Amino acid sequence: MNPFDLTGRLAVVTGARRGIGFAMAEALAAAGADIIGVSATIEPDSAIERRVTALGRAFKAIPADFNDPGAVARLAEALATEPVDILVNNAGTIRRAPAAEHSDAYWDEVLQVNLTSQFALTRAVGAAMLERGRGKIIFTASLLSFQGGINVPGYAAAKSGIAGLTRALANEWTARGVTVNAIAPGYIATDNTQALQDDPDRSRAILERIPAGRWGRPDDLAGATVFLASGASDYVSGTVIPVDGGWLGR
Repeated sequence: MNPFDLTGRLAVVTGARRGIGFAMAEALAAAGADIIGVSATIEPDSAIERRVTALGRAFKAIPADFNDPGAVARLAEALATEPVDILVNNAGTIRRAPAAEHSDAYWDEVLQVNLTSQFALTRAVGAAMLERGRGKIIFTASLLSFQGGINVPGYAAAKSGIAGLTRALANEWTARGVTVNAIAPGYIATDNTQALQDDPDRSRAILERIPAGRWGRPDDLAGATVFLASGASDYVSGTVIPVDGGWLGR
């Protein structure tokens, strides 16, 4: 049997409309999973829906704003009726400002979207997985789960929290059949990093440190996503796997 085969599995991918989430949903569908795509602005007949159905898999879109606790609660209630095998917590946001100018509004938004909502959704979906005795949970962490970053104190705090949450849930749930892991993308060319890509000095400094010599692409996350969602990773839990072109090894 192919340990990476996800045929018959149902995967929820948050932040699936574009970027890393799009690539993750596409990779899971290519491996055989049906997809529930979640995003604040996902629309009928979206690009990710067309891609998943072109791969022969079913797709369902659920709009949800992760900055709205009520919307997250409604999403969790809706997913309670679905036999979710894989939960990919990828929805996120970033706000850039020096720490001395980083407003409460920025802090509250980033922590709500990137950490609090992730826990609330995982608590609900994870409880159903525990009842069934199996499941795969994948968080999108960050290089800033290991480092402090520059001008993004809220984001660094949230992504450090994701690393801790991954380990905490793995400690409780792995023995009950639910593995919990995270992927830490490096510098990936997406909307979230556009400001860095557009800054010649910052972009040059980043590229000089990446042994791979290039910015990452969203599809660079595909292999790690399928691995952590599949039976190939049944003895892997509580880990944060960097996919960073060698950045952390420099």
